Amino acid sequence: MHQSKKILAALIAGTLASGSAFATNGYAPHGIGMKSKGMGGTFIAHQGDAVATGGNPAGSAWMDDRVDVGVDVFRPIREAEITGSGAPGVDGTYDGSGLKIFPIPEFGYRRGLNNNLAFAFSLFGNGGMNTDYKKGIPLFGERSGIDLAQLFLVPSLSYRVNNNSFGIGLNLVAQRFKANGLQNFTGKNSIPNPNFDPTNPATGGPVLDPQFSESPDKVTNNDSEWSYGAGVRVGWMGKINNMVTLGATYQSRTYMSEFDDYAGLFAEQGDFDVPANYGVGISVQATPALLLTADIMRIQYSDIDSIANDLHPFNCDKVGGSDPTGCLGGNNGSGFGWDDMTIYKIGGEYQVNSNLVLRAGYNHGDQPIPASQTFFNILAPATVEDHLTLGGTWTFSSGMELTATYMHAFENTVDGRNSIPAPFGGGEANIKMYQDSIGLAASWKL
Repeated sequence: MHQSKKILAALIAGTLASGSAFATNGYAPHGIGMKSKGMGGTFIAHQGDAVATGGNPAGSAWMDDRVDVGVDVFRPIREAEITGSGAPGVDGTYDGSGLKIFPIPEFGYRRGLNNNLAFAFSLFGNGGMNTDYKKGIPLFGERSGIDLAQLFLVPSLSYRVNNNSFGIGLNLVAQRFKANGLQNFTGKNSIPNPNFDPTNPATGGPVLDPQFSESPDKVTNNDSEWSYGAGVRVGWMGKINNMVTLGATYQSRTYMSEFDDYAGLFAEQGDFDVPANYGVGISVQATPALLLTADIMRIQYSDIDSIANDLHPFNCDKVGGSDPTGCLGGNNGSGFGWDDMTIYKIGGEYQVNSNLVLRAGYNHGDQPIPASQTFFNILAPATVEDHLTLGGTWTFSSGMELTATYMHAFENTVDGRNSIPAPFGGGEANIKMYQDSIGLAASWKL
């Protein structure tokens, strides 16, 4: 137990320092726990490790006492293209992968309190997004990019009644954010006026100094800031018979403290809550050696204004619009325009022998960015939809387990449609991403 506390403390520090950048299902990870990640991200009706209890807290009722420690090395490749712009020197391709490698630790612990009641603790990176355009995006500013990292700590209890278990967990969330290179939204950096006509004073001058934010000093280049909050997760698992297990889980919206240093960027004066999600799952022991799993999950991005509001910078009354709440940072300020996501996951594991288990899976969710909203999402190009996963576990004679997993998210492009506002020069912003991750975890039964 003392050693577990040391490991947990080290992993919390490592996770906070790692700059987690998961962005597979929107900006959420495709799975929770290394074994889940090898099976398409399924975890609702079957859990192989204690980390996964952070997704469905009812799962710990069916486990042995154990400790799981792992790290995922995540590699997202991000790119944007601007075409048809009326602003000089803007068209081109921009590499957003100034940083490519992100180590993301995880930790899980399960302890039975009696025959029916169990305690579990799960630590994992639940979401994030990172872009770093070293070349800079001329319509934004110099060396544009954002860094969002989220850490979930989920202590939970599960109680088993006959063939059912019920769980409740507390979501303790810490998130970190930083934005760079958005000077053109602050009124402190000029951008070309595509309508400038020296013979027509009504078109304005050759450059614009638009003031899009109600708090221009709190838009960009304010270093990293932390936000904290709490929510709940509840879950159920039911063993229908010897072959079939069903599960369900719900995570509440997590209300976070505001990013005060970015109160001029995010809607509602820096508000950036964690959206609710829910899902159902099934696992089928098809043969003594073969287990099949499937989950359906829904993430409610549309409930969070800073994520869901569309881009409407010229509604702001500071640039001639009619809405005093429509400036960046306002109650009706611009966001990223994301839709809700429904995610479909399937997986399987095969017991080759007493030592070796192999896993595979597939995960699909329609990406959340409408074609009309690609311009601002140059900063957050969460475009991937299809994920292929592989994994396996080797159990040593001592009982220690070593689990490895691999995920590839196939490249997907979202082409803009009327995506760049005309005062910025018009044209289209096209964004794309693909990803790979390799994970390794060690586990011990207590």
